[in-house]
Amino acid sequence: MRLLCFGDSNTYGYDPRSYFGGRYDPQNRWVDLLAEKKDWVVLNAGQNGREIPRRPHELEQLRQWPVLYGDPDAVLVMLGDNDLLQGASVEAVTARMEAFLQQLLSVCSTVLLIAPPPLKRGTWVTEEHLLKDSACLSDAYQMLAQHFGVLFIDTRGWGLELSFDGVHFSENDHHIFAKQLFLALSDSGLF
Repeated sequence: MRLLCFGDSNTYGYDPRSYFGGRYDPQNRWVDLLAEKKDWVVLNAGQNGREIPRRPHELEQLRQWPVLYGDPDAVLVMLGDNDLLQGASVEAVTARMEAFLQQLLSVCSTVLLIAPPPLKRGTWVTEEHLLKDSACLSDAYQMLAQHFGVLFIDTRGWGLELSFDGVHFSENDHHIFAKQLFLALSDSGLF
């Protein structure tokens, strides 16, 4: 099984205590922890600051995934927080994700859509609307997943604390996330 994890800084393993975009050690990143739980090849395609691909050149890059990542059996997508932080509404984020999923399903038939954990108040999250909007993403993504017939994973009840900035996972959050994701994937019956 080759699982490609396509996401933002929380997939990358960004350490919010670092100044220049450093990341946690592999033993404290959920992607690497997930790989330890199963005999899978788990590829980390996380990128700091990534928003949902929506521009033509970003969507065209999907065609190059076989060259970059081989031919993954499944793609796990967790994006949307950066779109909200850059001022996009829940409706705009949902529309972006819908367009991205449509393109993604043309290159990979097995997609897992994860709703990012809701943002919390912190140094990066000071506006009330961001808290409300991020809490609404799960319901919007669940409807998208049903529409496209892809697996949906809701992280709202996973007890993630998030770091001081209100956005990024702590080392402990990465361990919780990997454990809960493994259980969700096991329960799905797909793997």
